[in-house]
Amino acid sequence: MLEDLSKQSYAVNEMHNENHDESWRRAMQRIRAEFGEAIYNSWFARLELDHVEGGVLHCSVPTKFLKSWITSQFMERILPVFASEFLELKMISVNVRTAARANSLRLENHPAASAGHVETAAARPATQVEAKTPVAQRANPFASGLEAPYKTGFADHQQSKFSDVGGSSLDTRYTFASFLVGASNQLAHAAAMEVARGGNSSGGSSFNPLFFHAAVGLGKTHLLQAIAHKAGELRRRVVYLTAEKFMYGFVSSLKDHTTIAFKERLRSIDLLIIDDVQFLQGKSVQQEFSHTLNALFDAGRQVVVAADSPPADLENHDERLRSRLSGGLCIEIRSFDEELRHKIVENRVAAAHAAQPGFDVPAAVVSYVASVIQTNGRDIEGAVNRLVAHSTFSGARLNVETAEAAIRDLVRVKEPKRVKIEDILKLVSAHYNVSRPDLLSSRRTAIVVRPRQVAMYLAKILTLRSLPEIGRRFGGRDHTTVLHAVRKIERLSKEDNSLKDELELLKRILND
Repeated sequence: MLEDLSKQSYAVNEMHNENHDESWRRAMQRIRAEFGEAIYNSWFARLELDHVEGGVLHCSVPTKFLKSWITSQFMERILPVFASEFLELKMISVNVRTAARANSLRLENHPAASAGHVETAAARPATQVEAKTPVAQRANPFASGLEAPYKTGFADHQQSKFSDVGGSSLDTRYTFASFLVGASNQLAHAAAMEVARGGNSSGGSSFNPLFFHAAVGLGKTHLLQAIAHKAGELRRRVVYLTAEKFMYGFVSSLKDHTTIAFKERLRSIDLLIIDDVQFLQGKSVQQEFSHTLNALFDAGRQVVVAADSPPADLENHDERLRSRLSGGLCIEIRSFDEELRHKIVENRVAAAHAAQPGFDVPAAVVSYVASVIQTNGRDIEGAVNRLVAHSTFSGARLNVETAEAAIRDLVRVKEPKRVKIEDILKLVSAHYNVSRPDLLSSRRTAIVVRPRQVAMYLAKILTLRSLPEIGRRFGGRDHTTVLHAVRKIERLSKEDNSLKDELELLKRILND
């Protein structure tokens, strides 16, 4: 009887495997037709089906570089193709295969395999993409190479500490060892290292909270996750959360009536790290976050926060929360200088060469890329990817002319300086010899009113802030007050050439 059941099970498995093989064959034919022979042969010819289990399509490629390139460049386009053939598909998992691992998978799916069989090759972490919300993962522009595998969960030694508090996923590549340091991020790196090590004997530091702010692609998330990795290695209780994850956890606890447990879990840790705090929305969520900060500060615990602007410019946040975030050490990570950009390009090229030995970039091309890509690390990563593709498809040796053609779309005209209301307040205060508190006060004397109106006018024409936002920054005034000030200065500047010249001077200083 057991033998009959085994045969039936074997027959069912064989039928499923045949169905999956046929679905895979049809999907690959569609991919070949959509992308063409050249791209298919370069990137998809060695993509193989391993198995389908629990709505997850497990496939594999022979190299880490192929895995990286497929998941970062093509996943969003191939995901619908596989989803149409594998009807219950929820996720695609791309692995790097070995011969031992392939044999293990075949034995695992065969009913005649030995009961004592153990997989001989350690399964590598897989890059997973949900079928409903495809995500194109990108390689790390600050890391020294592609050797670290993609990771969608916490490191094994950290898993037990993080999973019960709903922490966001850490990328194993984002460590201090892979972070490239230059003049623009040296202070931030030093402060991050200090916090990760614990600072003082109580596990805190002399700057709490530690607040990083920078534009996109300059390494905020890398530094935050490096802190989490280092603190985890030192056996500290640490939670890394995105603002979205914090909001989701809090709202879920309200729905499930587990708010007290949610608060207790967060307040029992040694180190709380919050990324992209500018996305923290909702009065109740911000209040809870503020209470959490207070509880951690009172207990001598460390908090690290990152955003795209300093606390004073988080205009959608509660004033009390902005004040709390301003109370520690606030560090700006500035745009990369050419020396740091050169280091990043060299590291990315070296990583690509290690994965694909035939890929070679002359020093002149490295210098060219570092000089013209001045925006952020992600654009540098994109430039190196384009060079890899050009070298792979054309087979021609790279030079400055071919590199210029390959990365033309990434070379951007330098954007004008982003003027901040805080900069305007400082300049107007100094220019008219009026204190900043007076500009924000309700005083109506002529010596204060004119500079205040000038500052409001400059805020309206030099920033993207709305009239209500400007009013809030100027002592909580109504938007109609701001509009009146803007119109008055516009009218006076047409009548008074000295005021017109004064305004032009202030604009030039702010834009330089």
